[in-house]
Amino acid sequence: MGTLLDDAFSIDPLLSDEERDWAAKARTFATERILPVIEQDFEDKHFRREFVGELGALGLLGMHLKDEGCAGAGAVSYGLACLELEAADSGWRTFVSVQGSLAMSAISKFGSDEQKREWLPPMARGERIGCFALTEPGGGSDPAAMLTFAHRDGDDWVIRGSKRWIGLASIADVAVVWAATDDGVRGFLVPTSTPGFTATPIEGKLSMRASIQCDVVLDDVRVPSDALLPGARGLSGPFSCLNEARYGIVWGAMGAARSCLEAALGRATSREVFGKPIGANQLVQQKLANMFVEYEKGVLLALHLGRLKERGALTPTQISVGKLNSVREALAIASEARSILGGDGITNEFPVMRHLANLESVRTYEGTDEIHTLVLGRALTGLAAFA
Repeated sequence: MGTLLDDAFSIDPLLSDEERDWAAKARTFATERILPVIEQDFEDKHFRREFVGELGALGLLGMHLKDEGCAGAGAVSYGLACLELEAADSGWRTFVSVQGSLAMSAISKFGSDEQKREWLPPMARGERIGCFALTEPGGGSDPAAMLTFAHRDGDDWVIRGSKRWIGLASIADVAVVWAATDDGVRGFLVPTSTPGFTATPIEGKLSMRASIQCDVVLDDVRVPSDALLPGARGLSGPFSCLNEARYGIVWGAMGAARSCLEAALGRATSREVFGKPIGANQLVQQKLANMFVEYEKGVLLALHLGRLKERGALTPTQISVGKLNSVREALAIASEARSILGGDGITNEFPVMRHLANLESVRTYEGTDEIHTLVLGRALTGLAAFA
């Protein structure tokens, strides 16, 4: 697939022509559009809104959905696109994930025919942006304790509450807002121009700096009855969307890992110390070999989960295995790459510290390491240890 690692490891023989085409399309965009500007964008905390329409034109937004205007690509094709985008920067895979796997998936899974027609085609084209408002300031790992509440008032719904770490909210056209009601947790499509809806970008981030995450306040936001997502009732609704996003992370984190491994390989063969390339030293080769093994295992696991997903056989527990493994190993690979790069590894001459910082966010959202560990513990023992 065109990287320094291909001589040692390539999954191309395991892919279809269509899957390779999607990967190449995403890689070309990442290489030609994102990489030339990402270091400065990260430094400047700048999100390039103009890229959104370009991603839509390539078919990458909601690409796995079968709805009108969406590409209808397979799970492996979507995963490969996530890998290639995150090899450039986690923020851009996150954008595709929030737009497609969260906001668009919620509308596709649970929306009415009218809601799908109104929102999905322009979102797929990148003409409209969506966000997914679930997490609250009091604790992201316990959505069952959400305080945001929606009550009936005549034919309308009135929503009051607050959300935190909501990607894209300040530039979104519509928010998928999850709120408790007298009938359990429900989802609502809230145009962000609605009075009482306020999104404020979170400042002081040392991670995901080329991306947007917000605090959201819903101050008696009034929406009509047809804003309700009719097919979603209870937490199974938002959880099913989160699983779509977690699946993308299984692939995406391996993209960040690949970028760091490539940087380490390049440095190991080009920098000379004590009269020879540092890659000629046994300890450096051991680091490279260990990094490569974990990268290869992570990609093969992602491919396995993708094939399961395409057969309709992928379980939430298996997604937890993938998310936990991919992010944990990507962080370890990035850390080892930094050590091989020496002091220069902390500069933006290389992408490694940026990936390290971003991966700390990826590690936290869509379920922390601890939550996924407990999911696996429950599956193994039959005993829940969440409380």
